[in-house]
Amino acid sequence: MAVSDGSGLRRVALLIPQLMPLGGTEVQISLLARELRARNIDVKVLVLRRGGRHTESPRLKGMLEGIEVHQLGFVPVSGRPSALARNLRACISLLRLLRRLRPQVLHAFLYFGYVVGAPVARLARVPVVVAGRRSQGFFKRSRRWVLALERGATRLTDHVVANAVAIAGETRAVERVPARKLSVIYNGLPEPAFDPVEPEHVDTSLPVIVCIANLLEVKGHRFLMEAAALLSRQGRACTVVLIGEGPERGPLEAQAAALGVDVRFLGCRTDTAGFLARADVVALPSLSEGLSNAVMEAMAAGRPIVATSVGGTPELLEDRGVLVPAADSPALAEGFVRLLDDPELAASLGAAARAWARKNLDVAVMADQHVTLYQRLLEARCAG
Repeated sequence: MAVSDGSGLRRVALLIPQLMPLGGTEVQISLLARELRARNIDVKVLVLRRGGRHTESPRLKGMLEGIEVHQLGFVPVSGRPSALARNLRACISLLRLLRRLRPQVLHAFLYFGYVVGAPVARLARVPVVVAGRRSQGFFKRSRRWVLALERGATRLTDHVVANAVAIAGETRAVERVPARKLSVIYNGLPEPAFDPVEPEHVDTSLPVIVCIANLLEVKGHRFLMEAAALLSRQGRACTVVLIGEGPERGPLEAQAAALGVDVRFLGCRTDTAGFLARADVVALPSLSEGLSNAVMEAMAAGRPIVATSVGGTPELLEDRGVLVPAADSPALAEGFVRLLDDPELAASLGAAARAWARKNLDVAVMADQHVTLYQRLLEARCAG
């Protein structure tokens, strides 16, 4: 049931470690903030780290227009006394800010966000504290203290929101979060994501494979490079277009040169829709995922997709795309060939993906589900 006015719910704070570099979570928190504001809810965005002002991204600036963004002074965790002192001062600043803003709900995103946000929110007497789970937590399993901190923060949290059924299942198994304290709310897509656009020009006569993902090891780009090399050795060379930036760019450029494959590194771009429209195939070779915005946007564009079967991706692409095992370059290459050799299959999968995305990934539905949850938790807190 849609909730349009947020009756009883007036003030919400959304907390995130940082807004840049622009990734899926940063986009989703901005979309949620905009939708809450459209429902006459006073929403504030709290950013723990000052680095990377949101105004540097035209896309984020547009989504956050008219919404207050408060930047705190947190720095990356380390054992240095100066870092500890700065983070302590930032905690005090966050406490004072929450006491001044008096949000009824604090929704914290990403690990650093909810580990810091939950205890400070309790000290500030915020009535409802919600934490998000948006990715698979492999990094937590080998670090007991990381998982211990997370479980401690979860005990201080009223509810946990996962963005995929797979992420909710892992949260229950790894963190022992009870089912009653856990909900699944899919990410949302704004209406313009479905608008037709002119394909971007790519200077090549080869089939074009587009991958939109920050250049991080977990995104599995190296396996995409190997798959492109396999195709080239089979006489089926392709042009790979990578949109995104990150610490893996240097190693990936070296790998592309060594393999002799045609890879275009375009860095961070806001005009991704044109490149999706140009793509013969969209790829996401991640080793771990939550619910990928890149896959969702490719679905909205009606593009054929080859992606690894990790996290929430199968929920998006089951019978609507080609799913392959993670870290399996031959399987990636085989998936590309399957779609490139069968245009009718590629078109039908793209159409099915677009139809499913329009039905299930509407940003207004996503926001309504959050408002309903916030309201329920707030009413339960007041009744208690």
